[in-house]
Amino acid sequence: MKLFLRAMASLLLLSLVGVGCTKGPDAATLAASKRTDLRIWGVVDDADVYNAILTDFRLQHPFANIEYRRFRLEEYEAQLLNALAEDRGPDIFLIHNTWIGKYLPKLQPMPPSTKVAVQTVVGTFKKDTVYKLVTEPTFTQRQLKVEYPDVVVKDVLRSVNVSPTPDKREIQPRVVALPLSIDTLALYVNKDILNAAGISTNPATWDALQSAVKKVVQQDAQGNLVQAGVALGTGSNIERAPDILSVLMMQNGADMSADDGTPTFNRLPRKLEGLRDQPPAYQALTFYSDFANPSKEVYSWNAKQPNALDAFIQGKVAFFFGYSYNLPIIKARAPKLNLAISKLPQIEGNPVVNFANYWVWAVSKKSRSPDLAWNLINFMRQPEESKKYLDAAKRPAALRSQLVAQMESEDVGVFAAQVLTAQSWYRGVDPKTADASFIGLIDAAVGADTEKLGQIMTNAVDKIAQTIPRE
Repeated sequence: MKLFLRAMASLLLLSLVGVGCTKGPDAATLAASKRTDLRIWGVVDDADVYNAILTDFRLQHPFANIEYRRFRLEEYEAQLLNALAEDRGPDIFLIHNTWIGKYLPKLQPMPPSTKVAVQTVVGTFKKDTVYKLVTEPTFTQRQLKVEYPDVVVKDVLRSVNVSPTPDKREIQPRVVALPLSIDTLALYVNKDILNAAGISTNPATWDALQSAVKKVVQQDAQGNLVQAGVALGTGSNIERAPDILSVLMMQNGADMSADDGTPTFNRLPRKLEGLRDQPPAYQALTFYSDFANPSKEVYSWNAKQPNALDAFIQGKVAFFFGYSYNLPIIKARAPKLNLAISKLPQIEGNPVVNFANYWVWAVSKKSRSPDLAWNLINFMRQPEESKKYLDAAKRPAALRSQLVAQMESEDVGVFAAQVLTAQSWYRGVDPKTADASFIGLIDAAVGADTEKLGQIMTNAVDKIAQTIPRE
């Protein structure tokens, strides 16, 4: 009996010693858990708004050495293109939603899944920290359409060559980038100017805006503008004038481009044939340019005015069209300005159309760690993580599930409320040319007759069409 008890005790001791012992990692796990540098290049936001997310990610992936570098907007794209061309570029970088077509050959599409090393604790009595090689699914195209607004689906789901063989083509739709935030164009209002004119409500329609402008604009005896009504009518001195004109065209029924990206806003859409005599973009352009035409009742702006944002900050104009990123600038430079933010005016009776302006995170095709890079982007987009960024940066959300909670926010509520109806359009592989074409279009339109409008529209379309890649 004693011999039996001793034998059982020995077996129990051996079993306890074995508890907590783990099998050593295999070669693939060892390779995946070695120190890995991830370089992130951004613009707009400083690193501090991402610190909470990156700290959480490092807890699971301590081997990831993440370096975030922010650039000034003026220098960003030149630095990025040079770095990518010289193979010293970042693994993850921000691009504007209108740049996706331009950068598509340089992007690593999101894979169906990522395989990365994850730190975990194992053992019952003896706790060991080990790495496991884990295959994690990203998300499906169906999830993309459920979780994100329509504008994101249209922008980031692209047809790309996924063939592993360089000399073969296998074209499939793939997600190529993802946003954390989506900004929308809204109307900034100087309440003091409206109060002095007896205007009690912010204009919700373009007709109401015209009526308000007539009441607030002031000219001296020589016809010079003393107090501008709205920063509209010109191109070069108005923040994002191409966006304002684009959304006017969209609201009026224009089809901005074909499926292949060819600009079509100078055409009469089939849905309007027999209902209108001219393309809806003509009317939108005339409406826009009339605000800079001294012969019109709504004249309230001209090319001699300062930059529109500066004029609004200085209290020289009643209405200014801008994005949420303009708000901290306005508050910092004009803390006593009696400010209101209102939704973008709409055409009464037409479907609601707003305008999206946002940045997306993408992975470089030359990244040495594409799985880890995409794993990080997918980690960032999780609601509990992306909220940390949105709260810190004060940005409207990209995920549908986060928008409702934001609509009560004083800072981003108006912008968030417009995200689901926001649109954009493909501007070729050279968005700067498209913007310049629109500014030229605007400047040439003041006082132009219908025949001239057709010619300047065609000229703008031809310039943009030259930037559309052809097979």
